[in-house]
Amino acid sequence: MSQRKRILEVNDLQTTFFTDFSEIPAVDHIDFHLFDGEILGIVGESGCGKSVTSLSIMGLIPNPPGKIVGGEILYNTRDLTGLSEKEMREIRGNEIAMIFQEPMTSLNPLFTIGNQMVEAILIHEKDWSKKKAETRAIEILKLVGLPRADALMKDYPHQLSGGMRQRVMIAMALVCNPKILIADEPTTALDVTIQAQILKLMKELNVRLGTAILLITHDLGVVAETCERVIVMYAGQIIEEAPTKLIFENPQHPYTQGLIQSVPDMRFKKDRLYSIPGNVPKPGSIKNGCRFAERCEFAFDRCLKENPELYKTADVHQTRCFLYDDERVKQDGHEAIIES
Repeated sequence: MSQRKRILEVNDLQTTFFTDFSEIPAVDHIDFHLFDGEILGIVGESGCGKSVTSLSIMGLIPNPPGKIVGGEILYNTRDLTGLSEKEMREIRGNEIAMIFQEPMTSLNPLFTIGNQMVEAILIHEKDWSKKKAETRAIEILKLVGLPRADALMKDYPHQLSGGMRQRVMIAMALVCNPKILIADEPTTALDVTIQAQILKLMKELNVRLGTAILLITHDLGVVAETCERVIVMYAGQIIEEAPTKLIFENPQHPYTQGLIQSVPDMRFKKDRLYSIPGNVPKPGSIKNGCRFAERCEFAFDRCLKENPELYKTADVHQTRCFLYDDERVKQDGHEAIIES
């Protein structure tokens, strides 16, 4: 994997929202990369900064109140944070595209599917005729498995089912052959059968077109089925990163362990489903210490005073937890903690 090209690099990214009374760090000094042709998952509860990260990459943070206040986002070594809105429009949708959470609020109810597909093409392919753009739109609708694509061009969003609308959103994102596709909770509003179809479709498109995919989700089942690597976010920070298989076989951060324990397992009958106690803290509310300390059963004094760095526990595994730095804990309790 080390020989693969990094198509996207996020270095020390800081995205802050400003109010009349305070500054709220929604994304706080995060670093990660995406390889060409890779599917990378970002997981965590609501409010952990996943969507703000994706919107930062796309240059869609509303300003005011939000602003990228530090770091860089390198797309093929070009820093996106320094581009003008006009320059970002050339990249957005053309080279980096995004599937948003809810297709009904992302598609314009006043225009047909064909109008919206053709507009997306002509924005970036200015020398194309409308007829050529319509042909391309029909071609990509068929590619994502939609029946009667010709007739579908004349339909309005409300005439389609949830699964069909989501496929239209994927088609709109792919219509200009982007190098990177950001999918923000693409299956949240869909039933289980349609979810499986959408995930299968995304994997097929990744293999067929070589599109790198950044998949944002809170569903670990989706991650296990789809992603090569996983980033776990909590309270605006990355707290664990590893290949998917390693995350599930040896989760190191107590938060990651809790997320995996929370997944229902039909093979074992439990009296109660496990849940992590407490809630994700409001951004900026924790000034000192580890942000997970109040919810962590393994927290000790140091956790309440210092914020841990990301410790490299293996060549491809890193974790933001003092359990992997404190020598006493390593010697006396580390193995027991992992096994638990």
